[in-house]
Formats: sequence, C-alpha cells, structure tokens
Amino acid sequence: MQAILDLYATQAFWMWVGIAALLLAVEAMTGSGYLLWPAGSAGVVAVIAFGAHLGLPKDLVVFAALTLVTTFVGRRYLRPAPPPPGGELNDRAARLVGLTGQTVGNFKDGHGRVFVDGAEWIAEIEPDAPPLSPGARVEVAAVIGGGRLKIRAI
Repeated sequence: MQAILDLYATQAFWMWVGIAALLLAVEAMTGSGYLLWPAGSAGVVAVIAFGAHLGLPKDLVVFAALTLVTTFVGRRYLRPAPPPPGGELNDRAARLVGLTGQTVGNFKDGHGRVFVDGAEWIAEIEPDAPPLSPGARVEVAAVIGGGRLKIRAI
C-alpha cells in the first residue's frame, strides 16, 4: 500500500488522467451517459493535481464533490436533444416523408419503384391515380410497413 501512495505522491497527475481515460473509455463502450461526468471530474482533478499537490484524501474529496455537482447539473440542465422532425435519426424511411424524387420505371397496378434521397424504394400510388411514366416527379406522402413508400405525383 505504501508503494501505491509513494507512486501517487510523484505521479498524481498521470494517475488521474488514467482514471479519466478509463472512465471515458467505459462510457464510450456503453453509451449510458453515467460515466461522462465522473470522467470529466477526474480530468479536472488531474489538472488540480498538476498544479497543487493536495494529497490523495483531498483529491478524492474534490473528485467526489465534482462528480456529484457535475452529474446533478448535467442531468438536470443538459437534457438529450429531442428526435428530429420526421422520425428518429436512424429511421431513414420515416425521414423520407415530404421529400421529392422520381419514378424509376412504369408502375403496374399502382406499384413500382422510385428514386428518393439517393436510393431506390418500393412505392405505391393511389389506385385511382393516373399512371406514372418513368422519370415522373413524385412526393413521398407516407411510409407503409417500414420500407414501402406511398407517393403522389407532383
């Protein structure tokens, strides 16, 4: 135990940097958001330990206090951003609603393919809609079943 305390007395800055890096690495792997504030607090204690040698007990108190304060403030005032309009960020099909594109080929029985947002999608039009020729401009009205687009001619 004395060897660890002697090492801490000479290398406090690097020990806190290591703790901060370890906490940040675990946070990056889990993505929970719970270890971000302790990692930042360990980084601040590393800077404090670089300038002022308070000793292990005082450094631990500063770390604990900073962790509590930053976690409280972060959770209270830094809320996650709301999902973007038009669906979740990773739900590409839901974000297509309202975008324009063009038909790729002829539509048979109201079904065909359209090119929207850099990709081809299976699409359907209203049964009573006029037939669409290849290259016709369309707008995405809805997403059906996750991957099929409901379109209307522009």
